[in-house]
Amino acid sequence: MSNPLNLTATIGGRLVAPALPTVDSSPSPPSELLFDESLTAYISHNVPLESTEGIQRRERVLMKMASLCREWVKSVARKRGWGEDMVDRAGGELFTSGSYRLGVHEPGADIDTIVVAPNICTRDDFFGSNYIPPNALASDDAASASRDPASLAERIRLHPDVTNFVPVENAAVPILTFDWEGINIDLLFARLNASTVPPNFDIDRDSVLSGVDSATEKSLNGPRVTNLIAALVSGTKQRYQTFLIVVRLIRKWAKSRGLYSNKMGYWGGVNINIAVALTLQLYPNACPASLLRKFFLVFKSWRWPNPIMLTKPHDAELGLPVWNALQATSMRQVAPMITPAYPAMNSTLSVSRQTLQILHEEFCRGHNVVDKLYKDFLKGDVLEKDDVESGDIWKELFQPSDFFIGYPHYLSLCIVGPSQADAQAWAGFVESRLRKLVSDMLGRSLPLSKIQLWPKKFDACVADRAALLTHVQRANSITYFIGFRVDTLRMRGNQLDIERQLSNFRNFELSKFYPLVPGMDVLPRTFAVKELPKICFEGMYEGGKIAAMKRRRLLIEADPKRQEAKAKKKLAKLKKKMEAIQQRKAQSAVKNKDENEEAIMKEELDESLLESRKRKRDVDDAEGEDANPGGDEEEAALLESALDKIQDDSGAVHKTREEAEMDRQKLLAGLEWDDDEDEDAGVKADEETEDAKMNQSERKSTLQEREAEILRRSGLVIVSDDEATLVGGNRILPWRQGYRSSVNAVKREQGGNDATDKEHQPEMKPRVAIKFKTQFDIVELDANGRVIDKGDDDYMPSAKWIGRKGGFEYKLGERGLGYYRTGKKVVVPSNISYA
Repeated sequence: MSNPLNLTATIGGRLVAPALPTVDSSPSPPSELLFDESLTAYISHNVPLESTEGIQRRERVLMKMASLCREWVKSVARKRGWGEDMVDRAGGELFTSGSYRLGVHEPGADIDTIVVAPNICTRDDFFGSNYIPPNALASDDAASASRDPASLAERIRLHPDVTNFVPVENAAVPILTFDWEGINIDLLFARLNASTVPPNFDIDRDSVLSGVDSATEKSLNGPRVTNLIAALVSGTKQRYQTFLIVVRLIRKWAKSRGLYSNKMGYWGGVNINIAVALTLQLYPNACPASLLRKFFLVFKSWRWPNPIMLTKPHDAELGLPVWNALQATSMRQVAPMITPAYPAMNSTLSVSRQTLQILHEEFCRGHNVVDKLYKDFLKGDVLEKDDVESGDIWKELFQPSDFFIGYPHYLSLCIVGPSQADAQAWAGFVESRLRKLVSDMLGRSLPLSKIQLWPKKFDACVADRAALLTHVQRANSITYFIGFRVDTLRMRGNQLDIERQLSNFRNFELSKFYPLVPGMDVLPRTFAVKELPKICFEGMYEGGKIAAMKRRRLLIEADPKRQEAKAKKKLAKLKKKMEAIQQRKAQSAVKNKDENEEAIMKEELDESLLESRKRKRDVDDAEGEDANPGGDEEEAALLESALDKIQDDSGAVHKTREEAEMDRQKLLAGLEWDDDEDEDAGVKADEETEDAKMNQSERKSTLQEREAEILRRSGLVIVSDDEATLVGGNRILPWRQGYRSSVNAVKREQGGNDATDKEHQPEMKPRVAIKFKTQFDIVELDANGRVIDKGDDDYMPSAKWIGRKGGFEYKLGERGLGYYRTGKKVVVPSNISYA
């Protein structure tokens, strides 16, 4: 019997173990190894590595930067009056993180760096701000804007090999961004609570975080997380190479599908690293092609909002907040991904319900593509041999997204500034707030069935020509696009008004920028899909906009729902013609022409029925294939068992697989968390945790609970006093039913035939009476589908003051205007304030 696979790692003096059990540790079968050869061929032609010269140039730049950082630390020590021996021991180290530290080595990729300095170096020493030259007047404006020439920022800016230097001091994690010999560098600053940083400094030890500020904690978290990920996947050289290959593939896939941007609400580099590392923990001996297929299977099946974690969070007792499941529930984190290093934190706080829906759709598409490729490869005679050997069969997975042809409506946001420097700072600030506009303002308050932000910017201005912009503003502008689809059932009227949301975005988000210079603005403009500018299609679709519109037409025609609707329409038309022929035969003598026409119509009707049945069988067969991912029920069962474990270990309320799947579907549909939930969600989570400690086998449901569950499974909505009050979102509103009575009245005035009218009347559904053993409360809904509050012992609704009532106070609360019992807690809506 072989020894169990050891996936633990020792780093920073601590033993780290995976959070999930291994699903399948067996090596890939020969068929998957042959399939992997095709993927290797594709990688060699389409996913190039950095050249040897490029790698050497990056190493040379990092060595120069490290030397410059140490010289800067020494200069600060001399300025503090230290002796030369102490100056030499002050130290200062430069660390890397992200893709460069892991060895992904993509051409043109940036390098994430962090300079770790002793406590004698401050943030002002790093940026050189608040510096006044000795010979400058106190009232001189230029003096207040200059930087200390001895600061690290000014040393880097003045280096002859540095270009595009942009300091960002007011961010949560201050950063310097610049190009050194054409290589983009992001430099962070960390100030330790120590007088020296020796050359053998171990950044992975938790004790380095003792006494540091918040910005330093977040800066140090980058290399610490990267080092821990590398340690967890470095069991063997082959395993680490598999990890790097799949990381490069997922990064390419995410960029081509518009999913690579953490600040826009999707996944960034560290998120992809954690996700691939987790898949490798579940399948440690899989080859790259197999691991790629398992990656999409795992996250297609993941039970959101359960957290993704490589190892269980631990507390080093240094006073730093550590992520926990109750915190995630109270903060409404929809797709938490926990960093493995201390202090554990959620690296996907920016992911919203709207972006999670898009990510899930892409995971499903990726799994369908790779799984179909593997099945066709096993058949042997489906795929072209030349395409298999060259790796061209993998091109479908990395096809550009259909974003610019997938939505009927688009909103462009043109970000302009009065100068290049102001435009860069202004654009960076607006970019960090765009996800709030899309997810929090537009996605929640408008009747939209889907909304998506394209994370890639366009260096062009598409604002209306009527906008009063200078030539400099148009030259220093970038544009982002948002696609959306309107929910017609919730739509009122014919126009969608977004002016209020855009006004709130300007007033409450963009107004926080400082200094806000005249000429900085965000200009919106709406487009229909056919009105989009050509720049949206250049570089994405071969053939430009014309080819993209042709592809859009093919996608529309291939839609199964559209095909079924066309077939039903054709069938109804044929039936109507048949009825007309039969009526003519009954009124007149039988003629050969009518017989021939009737025979032709019968033949067409039979063909239409056969085509409809064949289409239904094809859809059923496709659903049957998708019902068993990968055709391996045992593999799916093992994965479900692993997901059960992380759900049980998360500390949340115990749920069955069916309940977890229902929660995931609700979350993806936008029904998981409502804005009208009680604000004290953390208290409820604590109560639910105490209830979860009860023995589930001993807990018996009451008759009311069983009957309520039956009604829920039937599709009905059960509303209780402590649940959300927004229901009836799918009911037809009263003013949309008025057309029926008006049409019938016109027909009666015109003296229409009753028999003819009955043919055109819609088929009425039979009325069903439901009798309940339990007496349920009957609620009344207003025109918007909200429950009308009739009041109770603690609250009496009243739209106006009607005099004093003993024991009550008249005020505005969460339940509206009315009389609230004195002494009872009243929650005032957050958007209302009293003078």
